[in-house]
This record gives sequence, C-alpha cells and structure tokens, in this order.
Amino acid sequence: MDNISRLMFAVVMAMAYMAMGAEAQNTTMAPNSNATMANITMAPNVTMAPNVTMAPNVTMAPVVNPVTALTVNISMAECKKSQLCAAKPPDCDPAVAGSCFFVSIKKSLGQIFSFQLRGVSSGYIAVGLSKTSTQGQNDTTYVCANSNRKVKFFTALLDKGVLTVNNKLPVESVKGSVNGQTIQCTFSATVPNATATRTIDTSYYLSISNGTFNSVTDTLGSPQAILNSDKAVDLADPNTTVLNSLNSAPSAFCLSQALLILIGVLGMMML
Repeated sequence: MDNISRLMFAVVMAMAYMAMGAEAQNTTMAPNSNATMANITMAPNVTMAPNVTMAPNVTMAPVVNPVTALTVNISMAECKKSQLCAAKPPDCDPAVAGSCFFVSIKKSLGQIFSFQLRGVSSGYIAVGLSKTSTQGQNDTTYVCANSNRKVKFFTALLDKGVLTVNNKLPVESVKGSVNGQTIQCTFSATVPNATATRTIDTSYYLSISNGTFNSVTDTLGSPQAILNSDKAVDLADPNTTVLNSLNSAPSAFCLSQALLILIGVLGMMML
C-alpha cells in the first residue's frame, strides 16, 4: 500500500470514528424506568343524603259536602207510609209557608237513610241522633245552614251544647234551598249503629234544633232545641209516633196558680 492509499485509509477511519462518537453523544439514555406514580387522591367518601324527614301529619281540611239546588218543597205525603216523621207544631205541613219544623226519615238499605229537613232560621237548622236519653254526648248531627241565601251542609258532633264540625260522617246526594228564613234540605246518610245501648241498631233519640251561623268563619252557634223525642225511636219504622218531650205537662208553679184560683172561686161561691 502506497502512502496515498495509507493516507486515504487513515482519513476514512478518522471520519468513521468521529461519526461514531457523534452518534453516541447525540443518544440520550432514558431515565430509570422506575417511574414514580403520582399519588392519586381518591374522591372523598360520599356522604349520603341525610335521612329524609317526612312531612308531619297533615290535618286535612274538612270535606265540604257539595249541595245542589232543591227545586221542590218537602212534603209530608209519605208520613206513616214509608217515612218516619216528626214535627213542631205536631202534624204541621212543611209544604205550607209558616213556622213549621219538620223531619222525615226513610230507610234505604242497612244503615243508609234518606232525610228531609225543614225549618225556620236566619242561621241553621239541624237534626240530631243520640244513642242515650241524655242528649248532647257526641250526638251525630246533620246541619243545613243559610249561607248567603244558599244552603251549606255540615256534619257535626254535639257535645255538652257545642256543635263541632267534622264533615267525616258519610253523606251524599245533598240538596237544599233557602227562601227568606225557611231552610229546606234533603240528603242520604249512613247512620252509626246504636247497638251499644239497644238491640235495634237503628233506634235513636231524635232531635230538631236551630241556631246562629257565621258564613264568614263557618261557625255554628249553640243549638236551640225545638224538638226532642221522649223516647228512642226506630228510624226504620214509619209507623212510629214521635212525641216531643219539650211539650211537657204544666209546671208545678202553673198547677199551684190554677189551684189557688179555683179555691178563690169556690170561696166566693160559698159566701
């Protein structure tokens, strides 16, 4: 090999060596592959919604019984036939204008009865059913009130002279009319059993009353008794005669006055 060849070989080797060094220098070694994982913060424990507090017991507003117009006058035509009737004055005709308080009751099925009630009041009229002779002990009471010349119907309990509206007694098909101070209403009601005191579960002390009514607050005044039956009557028996215990015999004072007058007359006759 001549000198030129040796020189060329040396140059080529030098260039190759330099190329290898540059490649090694440009190569960056990967860092340790043991990668440090970032600490992953897990979502915090989910706090469940607190126990749901149910709404407190809601006192439902009393149900108002719808009333449709009564277009005919209440009649006594079926008294002693299919209807038990009671009135003050006795045997007064509810179809005739005047101060007549009247109720008729007709059995439909089981404890379901049809009622007709007529009376005179600027407030309300009512018919009551009592299981005992001592009336006013949570007696079932059906009320027809004059509310701005229209009938408003309530069911209530009479206790110690106070009428408390509850509108929980089963009633349907209520109709009513107001003409001046004359109130009429008809309705169908499921009456409670009376077997706690008697063997006949439709036997009650019957009453008719009236009282004041505040149409703004729907407040019923204390009832004024018009008629109280002198004994328990079977509502299912149309032949029952209802006597008013309020039409009592003359008081002892009246009898004594009459006796004094009689003695005075006899004394004058003997002179």
